[in-house]
Amino acid sequence: MLFGGIVLGLVLGLAVGGRLDNLLAVRLRWPLLLFGAVAVRLGTEAALGRGIALAETLRLPLLLAAYGVLAVALWANRARPGLSLALIGIASNAAAMAANGGFMPVWEPSLVAAGFSPTEALSPIHVLLPPVLDAGFLVHAGPLGDLVPIPIPFARNVASIGDVFLSLGLAFFLFESVVRTPEEVGGPELDRAAREGRLSGFAAAARLPRGVAGVVVGTPIRPETGLASGLAEAAALDRPVVFGGSGAGLVMPALAPLPLDDAGLAPPGTMAAAPSAGTAVLGRAIRPSLRARLRGHPYVRLALNGPFSALWVSQVVSLFGDRIHQIALVFLFLNATGSAVAVSLAFAVATVPNLLLGPIAGTLVDRWDQKQVLVVSDLLRASIVLLLPVAATVNIVLVYPLVFTLTSVSIFFRPARTAVIPRIVAEDDLLTANSATWVGDTLADVIGYPVAGLFVGFLGAALPLAFWVDGATYVASAVLILAVAIPPVARSTATAMGGVFADLRAGWRFLRNEPVLLANTAQAVVAQFSAGVTIALTPIYAAVVLQSREAYAFLETGIGVGNLVGGFIIGLLGARLAKGPMVIVGYVGYGLCVAGLALTGHVDIAIGLAAGMGVMNMVYIIPSQTLFQERTPGDMIGRVVGFRFAAVLGSLTLAQAVSGFLSDAFGVGLVIGAFGVVTVIAGLAGLLSRPLRNA
Repeated sequence: MLFGGIVLGLVLGLAVGGRLDNLLAVRLRWPLLLFGAVAVRLGTEAALGRGIALAETLRLPLLLAAYGVLAVALWANRARPGLSLALIGIASNAAAMAANGGFMPVWEPSLVAAGFSPTEALSPIHVLLPPVLDAGFLVHAGPLGDLVPIPIPFARNVASIGDVFLSLGLAFFLFESVVRTPEEVGGPELDRAAREGRLSGFAAAARLPRGVAGVVVGTPIRPETGLASGLAEAAALDRPVVFGGSGAGLVMPALAPLPLDDAGLAPPGTMAAAPSAGTAVLGRAIRPSLRARLRGHPYVRLALNGPFSALWVSQVVSLFGDRIHQIALVFLFLNATGSAVAVSLAFAVATVPNLLLGPIAGTLVDRWDQKQVLVVSDLLRASIVLLLPVAATVNIVLVYPLVFTLTSVSIFFRPARTAVIPRIVAEDDLLTANSATWVGDTLADVIGYPVAGLFVGFLGAALPLAFWVDGATYVASAVLILAVAIPPVARSTATAMGGVFADLRAGWRFLRNEPVLLANTAQAVVAQFSAGVTIALTPIYAAVVLQSREAYAFLETGIGVGNLVGGFIIGLLGARLAKGPMVIVGYVGYGLCVAGLALTGHVDIAIGLAAGMGVMNMVYIIPSQTLFQERTPGDMIGRVVGFRFAAVLGSLTLAQAVSGFLSDAFGVGLVIGAFGVVTVIAGLAGLLSRPLRNA
């Protein structure tokens, strides 16, 4: 697995224009500690394999010393993308070995699932754990041991959660190291200088997630982000949390700076009238290569942005864990009750906190340190998830309040993440950052659910292990966020001195008096009735109209794939388009796709329309999210987003509640088609709002 991570990082880095010789320019803190610790770890295993008695006697201290020194060195280099993730992997494996006297536990069912026999000789650092999940399994740190089977020919193995984190961290680090040029690699000292605003020009561009164009032209940075001294997130505004899981003024055109492309080059045939000092005049003679253009793309810049990449990876890691425990929770209720009503009640309980706590959570997050909110929320969710299987063994009813609490904690996580992203990315990369966040969310849906289904099916009666794995992902997310440097937000005196309800009123007044955001919220409340209707009626539509219950899964997959494609498209092109018109087009397109479902009985066409819904979903959500981040002061974004989310979720909930009754009265096809038309009308109504139209 480690070899796979190394290959993945190098291949991706070379694919976007990196060079292997850039590895020679990598500067790490305490490199001798890193390499010395690796040498001790590998040397100890080799000595154990040769049967050296002294190595066996000193097995535990040697291995723990190697892992401890390696962890310290990785922490010192945590600013480099990927190394904080590798640190989590090292710490996880070290904990497992410490609990077993210097041996790495291997769960027997995983060994068999990977294609090995339990009687086969293990390596000198492995010990076999029996299949039963009892107190001994926990005492021997079974959840941190090797329990992920890899039954791939020529690569058969059993990996631990730590191995997964370590491999992904190495891949991320090598990608960044291959892509960055020697001029951009300055080590941690330059990282700290950039964060403190002590760099300028191309040195700053090398350390920040900002295009060369932004440095050459002088793209302004918004003061409210707290980054104006020299430093150049994203919650889903319209998706409920369930079970824990968004130019300088010019005097005359002749003196205007050239428009630059992603690689920082002027378009062919243009010349700069008056270039600033130190800026090369580039025209037709220099044409960037495809590799250069790929390297200058905002997605690549974001990947090289240590704080954002750590936050993005933490989100994806915890979301994949969420998918595992969501599937496991369904089986937990079915095994205990055999009732579909019990399962549906769990989903209902998980939705209620979104309506009750959204604005209040946002208000409190505005008053608190948002980095601490993110870390504490992850740790609390890890604790709650670990309690779910324990509560189920006592009484399945006890799981419901835990599910409610889990979602409630997640509601605090969401606005905190939304408020953080504008402070760690440049303004010209904000929309792409929101797109990348949604892509991560969608990847967890498209890939995470099938993988979760396979993993939970593999576990069988060992269902509690799924919740323990999810708890580990939350802890990993907390550690990743803890390593992120987040500039503080400047809070107004009113926010610091006023009460919670005063803050709530201030947030509502801001939203009410901000014409673009108010119009966007009102439009979303009406337009997303169709989203609630399709959520509730898609299974019935598949069975009644398409006459295939199996089609429901394909429709959901189509929406997920559309979300993924739409997220990439907005990330690639969205920065060049006006956000207000994008929102209008997104709603109109979404409504047309929904209405189209009522006009077809063909499964293939319906799946295509579902994919179109997914694409258009991203076309209106990502720009809406970016508008709120750009137009809301940093110390108010939590409560303003909370108000919007509560309003939109209220319309979704109402639509789901009435859709069943309307479907029984008028037919599922007619109801879906009618609400699709309502969304089209709401989208077009955005043209009547000049502020939204021109946003």
